[in-house]
Amino acid sequence: MFGYIMINKPELKFREFDLYRSYYCGLCRSLKKECGVSGQLTLSYDMTFLVLMLTGLYEPQNQDTFCKCAIHPLERHACRQNKFSLYAADMNVLLTYYKCLDDWNDDHDLNKLVFAKMLSSNVTRIQKNYPEKAELIEQELSKLSKCEQEKKADLDEVSGLFGNITGELFVYQNDDWSEDLRKMGFYLGKFIYIADAYEDLEKDRRSGNYNPLLSYLDQPEFQEKCYEILTMMMAECCKSFERLPILQDIEILRNILYSGIWSRYNLITARRNKAAERKGRKGYQS
Repeated sequence: MFGYIMINKPELKFREFDLYRSYYCGLCRSLKKECGVSGQLTLSYDMTFLVLMLTGLYEPQNQDTFCKCAIHPLERHACRQNKFSLYAADMNVLLTYYKCLDDWNDDHDLNKLVFAKMLSSNVTRIQKNYPEKAELIEQELSKLSKCEQEKKADLDEVSGLFGNITGELFVYQNDDWSEDLRKMGFYLGKFIYIADAYEDLEKDRRSGNYNPLLSYLDQPEFQEKCYEILTMMMAECCKSFERLPILQDIEILRNILYSGIWSRYNLITARRNKAAERKGRKGYQS
């Protein structure tokens, strides 16, 4: 479901991209330090954004180094870590663990069960350090699984459950910024859930899998309505973001929120429009 919170690389300066990559590498190293190689397998651009944003808000002390890795064994590259790299690493592993268990319970995907067991020893530590977050993630994923089993068509309800999870992840501590961070994460989570459903329409229609957008597919101007809903989600997300007193790396963060996050949606829409044109039709066709 993740993989939407990414940069629009052509719109970044070289210096900004190098800095962004240093945070990504820092998160990777934090995952290895905290959870070993299995933790590194959960690495995502989504949590890199969380590190960037929390770093910009709280301005912690950074540890800047140069390192090599298995992916780039010959190239030394910049690596930036701080306490939010460790926090995001723990949250990423926790979310991946519960999602794997959820997939095992729903689809009996053995690979997901095996991966969950690989993460389990580290999850015990994370649950102890963040009991409220662990409980909320587990509860909301359970509710989401129930909605999917019942094939609920209420898009606002089901996307809101995932929004509750991302909202909780965004709140590092209870302070003056908690409300805006939670709102930002909530609407960003709703965007991710809906965008993921939009991307999987053809696959889910063929397989018969649950997708809350399928019940709206035959309505007039379906594609335009999806875009309108996603735009409203990001408008609310960015409204909360702009209230935060962030100056550090602000151009990278805005690149992601105002441009990068739309990259996959734009590719999917362009592909569908091209397929529709080949058939001599307008708009989305399954």
